[in-house]
Amino acid sequence: MRSETLTNVIEACRFCFMCRHLATVGNVTFRESDTPRGTALILDKVRRDPALLQCADYVECLYRNALSGACRKHCVSSYDEVGLVLAAREDIVAVGAAPKAVAVLAETLERTGNPFGAAARTGAKRRAATTADVLYFVDPYAAHKQPEIAAAFLAAAKALGVKVLPVEGVDAGKALLVLGYRDQAAKAAKRVRKLVAESGCKTVVTSCPACFDAFKNDYPRLGAGFGAKVAIEHSGAFLLKVLEAKKPKISKRGKAKVFYLDSDFLRNYNGIVDEPRALLRALGLALLPFGTNPEESCACGEGAVVSDVLHPGVVSLLRARVEELADDPAHDTLVVASPYTKHVLVSGVRPLKVKTLDEVVAERIG
Repeated sequence: MRSETLTNVIEACRFCFMCRHLATVGNVTFRESDTPRGTALILDKVRRDPALLQCADYVECLYRNALSGACRKHCVSSYDEVGLVLAAREDIVAVGAAPKAVAVLAETLERTGNPFGAAARTGAKRRAATTADVLYFVDPYAAHKQPEIAAAFLAAAKALGVKVLPVEGVDAGKALLVLGYRDQAAKAAKRVRKLVAESGCKTVVTSCPACFDAFKNDYPRLGAGFGAKVAIEHSGAFLLKVLEAKKPKISKRGKAKVFYLDSDFLRNYNGIVDEPRALLRALGLALLPFGTNPEESCACGEGAVVSDVLHPGVVSLLRARVEELADDPAHDTLVVASPYTKHVLVSGVRPLKVKTLDEVVAERIG
């Protein structure tokens, strides 16, 4: 089993309480099983009796994990509790114990390229019929749930004089990977690599932190890296560089106050903390601190990529947690780096006022 390669994590985490205050799902379900300690105790039992890997309760717990990476990032010994859960999910798939909902979702991702089972929009799926130095990869949440995000990036790029080739309707494979379907994820990654190579681009940009993390960190391990000549950028960092280079006129709309909510994949997986804030300040915005603990994840399950599809009840609790932490939920402007997080936050009974970095840039330089 792949999880056996992380026995050191099991042994370290099973009796440790140090990071439980950062357990994203545990903070809203109040279940010990939803903390890294609880996960390690479960997998310690599985290690001793592999048949328990097919225990429905254990499997459900492992797939409920938000994979925010907050506990790993702030662990004093850097134990990889995220890697442990991902390895356990691969073990579950390998023994045929994946829940029906997970198996159906994986099949949907392979068949349609998105978790919603939606057909690609007419004319949206663009191949390398044209080329550009910058390829903009549109993720499923931006394509099917929040299309204004991709539109904002493209508008900002045009205003800044950057030629971009947008591509959507193609699965990046990240959701398949976090669900435990490594082989299928590798196939998806190689399809994207082929598309990138055919485009002749020098930079791949995406507004999706999950896709960014996949391109940068997962693809090389899956044998599908883009190569040293292709830069990989999140749209926030990319737009910041262009703004600093071209120094466009910023719209004079006053120094509005906003709250920035960190992305799990940008902050906890890739250490990207300063760039989004620098971008917002460069646009003349005043940043206010959000919540009571800056180490806590407020990305509503972004790390698990498709949490809202698999566990809508848990995601509803995570959204309520953000509402609880907001100073004035009805009026505060929250800025996020993730189409997934925006989708979750604006889809509640009481939608919050949320914009992505791309939208803020398009507004301020338009």
